[in-house]
Amino acid sequence: MKWSTQLKTAATADPVSVVEAKAHLRVTDTADDNYIGTLIAAATQWAQTVTGRQLVTATWFWHGDGFPSQIVLPYPPLQSVTEITYYDSANALQVLSEDAYEVSTAYEPAVIQPVSGQAWPSTYSRQDAVRVEYVAGYGPAAAVPAGIKQAILLLVGHWYENREEVVAGVMGTLPVAADALLRQYWHGWEFQ
Repeated sequence: MKWSTQLKTAATADPVSVVEAKAHLRVTDTADDNYIGTLIAAATQWAQTVTGRQLVTATWFWHGDGFPSQIVLPYPPLQSVTEITYYDSANALQVLSEDAYEVSTAYEPAVIQPVSGQAWPSTYSRQDAVRVEYVAGYGPAAAVPAGIKQAILLLVGHWYENREEVVAGVMGTLPVAADALLRQYWHGWEFQ
């Protein structure tokens, strides 16, 4: 079984604003606002990669070459499943009825499986036989956990002060505190 994900609609904001980052950095002028915004975007991306989570609400597609026993949706937390479509055995696009599957958010990441006693429908043999559209993330920027926001701020501060890859006499790794903050949000699962 092969599958992949694709971002449909990106988050409209980062978890940390330029104003918040400037307060953290103790910067009062506007000369570096664009640069600070770039650092926030990079730190957000890093935080999402380390945690495997979608921070601010975004819409994703999960694509599979068929139905697995259960569909595991990457980038928790799941907010909702918008629609499941599939190509039936005659290669005609179908929308799967919401009554045919159940979504479990008891664990992260969320999983979708057929309702008890039912099986997934047959699909045509193609790489994009099944598509799940879903919304993930904590919600707006204000809903992102404080620990993740603090890790982003620590990274922004580190990168703002250390603009070169290696600075003589300074440890060349990312701040240990930022890593420690993000580890508590790591989902602890891996995709098979």
